[in-house]
Amino acid sequence: MSARRPPVRKPVRKPVAGTPAWVTPVAVLAGIAVVVAAFLVIRWYITPAPPKTPSQDATALIVAQITSLPASQFDTIGQGTANNLIKPVSGDPLTGPGGKPQVLYIGAEYCPYCAAERWAIIVALGRFGKFSGLQTTTSSSNDIYPDTPTFTFRSATYSGDYVELRTVETSDRDQKPLQTPTASEQQLWQKFDPAGSIPFVNFGNRYAMSGATFLPDILSGASWQAIASELEDPNSAQAKAIIGSANLMTAAICKMTSDKPASVCSTPAIQGLEKKLG
Repeated sequence: MSARRPPVRKPVRKPVAGTPAWVTPVAVLAGIAVVVAAFLVIRWYITPAPPKTPSQDATALIVAQITSLPASQFDTIGQGTANNLIKPVSGDPLTGPGGKPQVLYIGAEYCPYCAAERWAIIVALGRFGKFSGLQTTTSSSNDIYPDTPTFTFRSATYSGDYVELRTVETSDRDQKPLQTPTASEQQLWQKFDPAGSIPFVNFGNRYAMSGATFLPDILSGASWQAIASELEDPNSAQAKAIIGSANLMTAAICKMTSDKPASVCSTPAIQGLEKKLG
């Protein structure tokens, strides 16, 4: 599955071929008017309106909902429909300021693939600790999979007993610079993904992944609450993709924490995925 590479270059539209001399300017203008009108009608009917961003209070409830899913849901879904992009890497253990193993995320707010993957990251890390300060947003309106509903890590904090989280949102929805990785984070990013793809996730220098484990189209046009509710249905496309991806991340994190906590890491689904990761 393709990944996002910052900065994204805009495609250059080729000039339209010249109009034959026998076509009058009036006819040209009339033809343009018809084409524009048809485009607007088609766009009106087939382009979903951007989802309405929930309030901060509603956002907190949605985060609480997707980070308190029952263990049975994770066991039932397993890998689901998620593509396993998590690969073993080698290096000195990556730890956070508190001395615990660290998960490093590098992405951008405009990126639709980052938008999709943040759902899985939040679900996975919610099993090991607690988020605060998460805000809702959408990916760029002018990119593939426009206005994908998601969250942003730009002002979020995370606390847990077993793992630490470091997040870097390099650009906002308009691709303007936002946050910058440290020199050491840049080195790790370059080492494990020379192409500089996003989203990039490093699991304690034991595993790393670049790209999205599922396509953002399954989130298109949906509200945050609707997606959160779909995660409670193990047969929904959203649950199979997001929870499947979260399970893969959980397995990588469990390898970092020596299978702690046991309530999360000792389940058959996670043990099976740990073997897959190697």
